[in-house]
Parts: sequence; structure tokens; C-alpha cells
Amino acid sequence: MEKPEEISEKPPVEGEQIKKKFVVRSATDLQRIRLEKLMKNPNKPVAIPESPREKDHLSSVPSFVRNVMGSSAGAGSGEFHVYRHLRRKEYARQKHIQESSKREQMDVDYQEKLEANRRVAEEKTAKKRAKRLKKKAKAKKSKSTEEPKQDNEESDKSSTSEEENEKKSEK
Repeated sequence: MEKPEEISEKPPVEGEQIKKKFVVRSATDLQRIRLEKLMKNPNKPVAIPESPREKDHLSSVPSFVRNVMGSSAGAGSGEFHVYRHLRRKEYARQKHIQESSKREQMDVDYQEKLEANRRVAEEKTAKKRAKRLKKKAKAKKSKSTEEPKQDNEESDKSSTSEEENEKKSEK
């Protein structure tokens, strides 16, 4: 199968670029072509569409139903369609209420999960911090106990020089 990636009908004129016609083979090619089109003129404003809004069934369904169907005999044939319409609206209203309560419950569960994860992360951090500080204190303690053993002579000299400095300052 041939690759018709470049098609040029006539030789390019000076200052004019060769126009390449690409065959879209995948979603990435399509995305690349769209990006190239956008980047041809970066000063041109781009219209970003808004996210689709959810259908609000409550706005179309009144909370107060004026034409209440009774259970009386003798209803005409036209009443069935009215009944069917009201029933459809009521089912849509109940579905919307259930979906919104489910969404709210999912939000609450998500927030609880985030809080639990944050608490666990803080506990781990506190535990590691305590371990790190304990290790640091132990290293400092072992370092301070090693210094006098190694520097006994130096500490003796420094203590005598300190005593001499004190005597001089007293005079």
C-alpha cells in the first residue's frame, strides 16, 4: 500500500512553504493535526467549550401538582396521556433525587477516605520523625561519649587554659 503522506501538485514558489497533506491513521495523528492548526496562529483566541451540565429534572417538574388524578370511574381516553405524562415526570423527579443523594453520599465517602489517608500519612510521618530524632540523639550521645576518650589531653589543656583565662579576668 502506498504512503500518500506528501502530495505536491506544483513546485513551490519562493517564500512559500510546501503544504503537506497528512492521512489520519490514528487518534494521535488527528490530535497532532489539530495542535499544528492551533499553533499556526498562537495569537488567535481559542474557544474552550464548557463542560456539559447535568440535566436538572427538578426545574421541569413542579413540586406542587395541580391536576391530581383521582381513582374515579369514567375518565376519558385523553386522560391516560395526561396520567402517563405526570407519571413520567414523577419518575424523573424521583430518579433525580436518588442520583443527587447517591452523589452526595459518594462525596462524603470520598472526603472521609481523604481524611483517613491524611491521618495515616501523618501517623507514618510522625513515626518516622520520632525514629529519626531517636537515631540522631543516639548518634549525638555516642559521639559525645567518644570525644572525651579521644581528646583527654586536649580537654585537659583546654580546661587549664580556661582556668588561666578566668584568673586573668579576675585580676
